[in-house]
Amino acid sequence: MSRYTPGSVPDRLAHNMYEVDEGNPHIEVHQDIARATGTGRLLVKVCPAHVYSEEPDGTISVEYAACLECGTCLAVAAPGALTWHYPASAMGIVFREG
Repeated sequence: MSRYTPGSVPDRLAHNMYEVDEGNPHIEVHQDIARATGTGRLLVKVCPAHVYSEEPDGTISVEYAACLECGTCLAVAAPGALTWHYPASAMGIVFREG
């Protein structure tokens, strides 16, 4: 009997495919609220896909095309700091692991 040994997280994520809905982001950071509540830096720290990054001027950039749609950002964001919804039908991540 052989045992399955999973690869590293980045190796496993590399198998996923993304159908990007160009021009229709499903994530929006409300910069003023994010800055006032500290949500921006928290998003950068907790997102497993590293979708969020802090720019030199303190704004938070979003690379929504890489989103895993896991909802971690929703769990930590202060009320009103983030608008998030699932991408349009047949768009977003297509999990290929397993």
